[in-house]
Amino acid sequence: MQEEIKTYNYNPIQEKIVKVLQNKNQSKEGLFFRVLASYYFSKMAANMRTFIDVKDIYGLIPVNTYAVVLATSGAGKGKSVNIIENDILKGFKDKFIKELLPTVVEKNLAKLASERASISGLDPDEVYNNLMREYKGTGPFLFNFDGGTAAAIKQLRHKLLLAGIGAMNLEMDEVGANLSANIDMLNVFIELYDVGKVKPKITKNTQENKRNESIDGVTPANVLLFGTPSKLLDSGKTEQDFYSLLDMGYARRMIFAYMPKISKEKVSAKDKLEMLRDKSSGLYVATLYKQFEDLVEESNTNKKLFVNDTTLLKLLDYQTYCEERADKLKEHQEMEKAELMHRYFRALKLAGAYAFVEGEDEVKLEHLQQAIKLIEDSGNAFRNILKREKSYVKLAKYIAELDEDVTHADLHEDLPFYRGSASAKREMLDLAIAWGYKHSVIIKRKLIDGIEFLSGEALQEFNPNEVILSYSDDMTYNYTNRLVEWDKLPKLFELDNYHWINHHLKDGDKGEGHRLTANAIPGFNLVVLDVDGTAKLEMVKELLKDYSYHIYTTKRHDPVKEHRFRVVLPLSHVVKLGVDEYKEFMNNLFEWLPFEVDKASNQIVKKWLTNKDCEIYSNEGSTLNAMWFIPNTKKAEEMTHDRALISSMSNLEAWFYREFKDGNRNNVLFKYAKVLKDNGYDLESIKNALLAFNSKTPNPLEEREIYDTVIVSIAREFK
Repeated sequence: MQEEIKTYNYNPIQEKIVKVLQNKNQSKEGLFFRVLASYYFSKMAANMRTFIDVKDIYGLIPVNTYAVVLATSGAGKGKSVNIIENDILKGFKDKFIKELLPTVVEKNLAKLASERASISGLDPDEVYNNLMREYKGTGPFLFNFDGGTAAAIKQLRHKLLLAGIGAMNLEMDEVGANLSANIDMLNVFIELYDVGKVKPKITKNTQENKRNESIDGVTPANVLLFGTPSKLLDSGKTEQDFYSLLDMGYARRMIFAYMPKISKEKVSAKDKLEMLRDKSSGLYVATLYKQFEDLVEESNTNKKLFVNDTTLLKLLDYQTYCEERADKLKEHQEMEKAELMHRYFRALKLAGAYAFVEGEDEVKLEHLQQAIKLIEDSGNAFRNILKREKSYVKLAKYIAELDEDVTHADLHEDLPFYRGSASAKREMLDLAIAWGYKHSVIIKRKLIDGIEFLSGEALQEFNPNEVILSYSDDMTYNYTNRLVEWDKLPKLFELDNYHWINHHLKDGDKGEGHRLTANAIPGFNLVVLDVDGTAKLEMVKELLKDYSYHIYTTKRHDPVKEHRFRVVLPLSHVVKLGVDEYKEFMNNLFEWLPFEVDKASNQIVKKWLTNKDCEIYSNEGSTLNAMWFIPNTKKAEEMTHDRALISSMSNLEAWFYREFKDGNRNNVLFKYAKVLKDNGYDLESIKNALLAFNSKTPNPLEEREIYDTVIVSIAREFK
């Protein structure tokens, strides 16, 4: 059905209003204006008490709409509402209130008086006069209102039951500022949506406060909540209240429009003027004004729209399609499921509104198709609201985009959503750091004189075609900056007496780079490790077999006496660090490594010499996660903390302990034994090392099990 829905058209009358609003606002936005227009269609139909007659399936359904329209400032919410109310619907409203309402009220009260008089035996005129006093005593008729109490809503509903016409139309502007104060009233509106009824509550009957005699009937209700997303979705109490309402039932009742950014037409001043003066817009407005005004006829009240079998079958098809999609959602996606499963019901009500404004006596297939198209757009908007950029994401991006350190005071001043208690801000920052870790945004923290400073950076992922380095045939001068392919990097190692570093240098683009600390340009995406006789080549290859690397031997490498080589590892991201932070980064890396390396390679302009006679070994695997080692970050702090907990272990033991606690312990011990063998250990030394390592772990394995499995297996490697 998905492909079929793409062929559906929007309602043509609705689109005329959309065109007018787009011209007046110089906007390409469609859904925002469509939902507004649809709300007002339903408002007219509900005030005239229009129903959809599907008694054999759903019953008698009132035509009404609940909508939430969220758009950033400048989108034209206020202007659009004024155009609809003052230029398009004013004729309908004036004629309804001044001409139709008094006539229908008088006839309905007379009917009620006759019914009550026949039961009570009282004089019909006396009953009528009492009912008229009761009607006037409930206050003036309200065509719309922007807030209130639950008690006031029930009082207004009683007035409308007496009137026999009209609807309750809640139109709340700046919903973010007004939502929480109107929760009780909104809870009442949840009951009113489906069939326009609400259960009465018992109040004490006194001389001063007498209960009115209840009237059995239906009062349609419409809701329009509109405002800016940032005020409603504020990560605070207002957002919690909004989500609570969605969860209670508004998710399945609402039509949604969501415009977090303005999409204005890019036109010249001349074209803009022509759009504002567009005569067709004026003609549309005049035509619609008269068309809607003509709907206000007594013969049009309490209209029952027929639904033929063709339309009903399509509605049932759509209901099944919605339910099938809802079944595919996860258990925790309760609101999404509710919204999706009840789209068919909102589509039916909206189709009724389309039929009413077109003056039809039945809901036709095209009305339903037009409604389905809009309801599907609404569903996409709802998903965008739920998946919108959370405040902690905005916080992470804001810190990453700055070129300077910021304090919490700076954040409080610059970011409207960074509010609340110290614990709430700390939680938001922790969430921002956690989100950043998964999305290549690094946030660093440091204390200066007791004040926390924050800085950040959006990291660029490793590009195997752009490895950063500089090289020269001189130790110090004439370095040339290059971006080279990872796979072609071994060609550099085989050059005769060239020097290279893993950074670019100032003037390196001209081949005039001076290898000086002050000239290093922040940004590197590989690390180089010098191994000078502290580990066997085979051992290092085994330990790093899960990572991509190039290893090349140096001039002093002796395969028998002493292994000397360099390990070149690509990083997951390009990291930009100053001199001191680079040194900390490398020191963190050294702490993590399972073998000893030359600590002097923590200098930012440390250079390495090529070797035309080198042996090269390459491996394809994962890139090394740079975010583990960046100083002053949460991840680096965690790794330092974890290392402190196992301080009694060597780096090699710590390496395998990280695997030991997560995987098959026998298998990890065997891998450890193999590495020891590759590093020249004899069988007895391996036994002692295995038992010593096992004793340092929580819940160590029994020695007999180690002998029967690991040691037996490694012993075979010596045969």
